[in-house]
Amino acid sequence: MNKEIKIINVLIKGLALFIIINFIFAVWQPRLGKISAYNLVFPGRERLPFGENSAQAYNLSLFDLDAMFASHVIHGKEKADDEFRVILIGDSSVWGTLLTPEETLAGQLNAANLSACGKNVLAYNLGYPTISLTKDVMLLSYGMEYDPDLILWMTTLEAFPIEKQTTSPLVANNKETLHRLADKYGLEIEADDPDLIQKSFWKNTIIGNRRALADIIRLQLYGVMWAATGIDQVYPTDYVRAQKDLEADQSFHDFAPSMLAARENLLALNALETGVRVAGKTPMLIVNEPTLISSGANSSIRYNFFYPRWAYDEYRGLMFALSKQNYWNYVDLWDIVPADEFTNSAIHLTPVGETIFARELASFIAEACK
Repeated sequence: MNKEIKIINVLIKGLALFIIINFIFAVWQPRLGKISAYNLVFPGRERLPFGENSAQAYNLSLFDLDAMFASHVIHGKEKADDEFRVILIGDSSVWGTLLTPEETLAGQLNAANLSACGKNVLAYNLGYPTISLTKDVMLLSYGMEYDPDLILWMTTLEAFPIEKQTTSPLVANNKETLHRLADKYGLEIEADDPDLIQKSFWKNTIIGNRRALADIIRLQLYGVMWAATGIDQVYPTDYVRAQKDLEADQSFHDFAPSMLAARENLLALNALETGVRVAGKTPMLIVNEPTLISSGANSSIRYNFFYPRWAYDEYRGLMFALSKQNYWNYVDLWDIVPADEFTNSAIHLTPVGETIFARELASFIAEACK
């Protein structure tokens, strides 16, 4: 009888301790993502973790920004006295869909052995798939912790519509970060935005957080294969090329022809302005990234799958006007890459396309101190 009582007491005490630990975890919210084997046991990743086929890509998508940045090579790279540090932010075209790390824009800039301000240029790829200015600002706020000397912000019209800002899962799962940006820099976030995930107290416990914690552990485990192979995405031997024969369709989100500038309230211009504020005194170059210009069916109506001509032309005019008005450093490189140098999207470049892009940007980097 006494033995049974002791067992029950042990179980009760164990359960009580487990509840207490979960309660403390939920209240304290330790940033476990900062604990990483990358840059210690394994080399840091050349780009932020993202992947949908972990078994082949040795990568995965997770929403813990601490863990993502702790796995990146920039986290383990102490800035040398002769380093001119450049961070690149933007969408999947910057991250490098279908490109090896060496073939990406950052990789090619590094291979060019550029110099600026009498220092050696080192570029770091902080791009991330999904198109949203708000997502870019969120990642930029983390990137600023690594003391960049220059920020290259690659963007495109598809990143501007208000409806695109919080649909990125990375944004939706980082409501607290967005609110910090709202409080400190004036980022406009709707209080009742249905896309943003509100964590309950239960979701902040160890049990409620088990998926996020498991993802952090899985990211460390994939470091073994990343270190051995350098593979961080699937490279298919065949894929559907970017569409060049287009629909006779003038639509672009909720805008009508000649109404883009007139309905600025439907564009996330505040996010763009917030990004400039986050950068502070660090020089920033905003780049209208290359996009495919089709010569196929209905190319007189649309440039590509994303853009009817009227919308993109108005956007370019709006960006020139805003840049002049706000004294932003802005360059429009939308048409520098031939249509054949795009892969599976109107914004994804081939290695040759990235080379063209990198050469154009090199001169702007070299002149950063002039």
